[in-house]
Amino acid sequence: MQRAMSLRVQLLTLQVVIVLVLVCATAAVASAVQERQLRQAYLDRMTGVALSVAGLPAIRDAFDDADPAAAVQPIAELIREASDVTYVVVTDDQGIRYSHPNPELVGEMVSTDPSVPLSGQVWTGTQTGTLGTSWRVKVPIYGEAEDDVAAPVIGTASVGILESELRADWRDGLDWLYLAVGGAAVVGVVAAAWVTRLVRRRIFRLEPEEIAALLETRDAMLHGITEGVVGLDGKGRVVVANDEALRLLDLDRAAVVGADARDVLDPQLVALAGSAAPGPTEQPDGAPPGGELVLAGERVLLAHAGPATADGRDVGTVLVLRDRTELHALLRDLDGARGLTDSLRAQSHEFANTLHVVSGLLELGQIDEAVSFVARVGHGGLLTASGVAPGVRSPELAALLLVKATTSRERGVTLEVDAASALPGPAGAAEETWHDDVLTVLGNLVDNAVDAAGTGGRVRVLVTGSAGDVRVRVDDDGPGLADELRAIAFEPGFSTKHDGERRTHGRGIGLTLVQRVAARRGGSVVVGTSPLGGARLEVRLPEGTP
Repeated sequence: MQRAMSLRVQLLTLQVVIVLVLVCATAAVASAVQERQLRQAYLDRMTGVALSVAGLPAIRDAFDDADPAAAVQPIAELIREASDVTYVVVTDDQGIRYSHPNPELVGEMVSTDPSVPLSGQVWTGTQTGTLGTSWRVKVPIYGEAEDDVAAPVIGTASVGILESELRADWRDGLDWLYLAVGGAAVVGVVAAAWVTRLVRRRIFRLEPEEIAALLETRDAMLHGITEGVVGLDGKGRVVVANDEALRLLDLDRAAVVGADARDVLDPQLVALAGSAAPGPTEQPDGAPPGGELVLAGERVLLAHAGPATADGRDVGTVLVLRDRTELHALLRDLDGARGLTDSLRAQSHEFANTLHVVSGLLELGQIDEAVSFVARVGHGGLLTASGVAPGVRSPELAALLLVKATTSRERGVTLEVDAASALPGPAGAAEETWHDDVLTVLGNLVDNAVDAAGTGGRVRVLVTGSAGDVRVRVDDDGPGLADELRAIAFEPGFSTKHDGERRTHGRGIGLTLVQRVAARRGGSVVVGTSPLGGARLEVRLPEGTP
């Protein structure tokens, strides 16, 4: 298969053709304008000469002589030579010549129609006469006016120049024009060659099919990877976003590409992109290796930002996003499961010790003491959900409270579930969403409260309502939240861990996630002071939008 014309040849050919077409068109227009101007200049000169001849008293007076030609011919020839025209012909009112460059034609009838000037009008045009085709002007010659009678037309004055002489003058003036046009064409071709070379260098000497293949490969790779990728230029505008990034950020491609990052991305991502710099970056305290946990909507993302470079210079920033929402929830559940396992292991040892005591009392024959011991111990050691939250009918929510109570006790924190807590379980698939939202809100609030309370502290939980309107209240006896911190407690990245002597409330993304879930359902989150002495967080989750 024959290879198509290269891009370099195509660009050069197209530009040369454009330059030549434009130059030729310009030359044609310029020559036409020059010819028109030259013709108009001759017309002005011929009109002036003809009017001058028609107005000369000597010419008019000669019409009364016995031989008018004897007086008119010398005057006409003198004016012709002085004005550089081809001919000056004077006729009477019958068209008989009184003057002509060829004396032999004097006294004969003119070869063209003299009716227009004899009617008192000026005629301009091209005609063919005895001297050839000429560009001419004919004007009337008026006699003396008598009383109130208008002056009569007594003859004509015709002045002309041969078309061949006019074209010769026109061609003489084209030399400079052709020189200028030729120079412009040469400069245009050289510039076209330079532009072609520059364009080829800018596109790395690639052919169109090679560029198309690179773009197709880039798009396939960009949209095929499992991580979200967002590219920003040096001005902070989004220039590329693959399908996974759009899904994770819940954005539309048409609204994202070309927009300012501050208008479409979450503040945490914008701040992370702004902090990216060449070279390795230090991870914030507590951030997982390879990125930073951020909250985008209600998704927990692992985000990494790095500079994008081309030819050794920074051209923008690349954000790489990984979905950690499910993993974050699984890790939280795993922590609970580990705590529950440790509690079960401890209770297993406790139960074994109880059996040993009973076995020993029976072997000693102290049956009454064994019965009394069993009655005293009872089944209070059983790990059951009903003992923690009997009014909560949702198995998952009851299990969550049970696990949180157990893990809190392992950390030295007492978790109390208010006896007034009551919440039905989900009645069907339609209520699964609010049920999941309650689990998310309660889990985050309890974790934060346990962290704030610390060893020896207390946490109290109240969950009430129905599928249409759930209210969650969590109190702790920790240090609480100062008024100035309550305004920023729900901002992404707000963290309130130990800081010297001071300990505050929160875990970075937990409270932000709680607020966003509540906002989606049209609910509210209120921070206050707990009767226990610490912080109180009250969340209302109406039916709202799933």
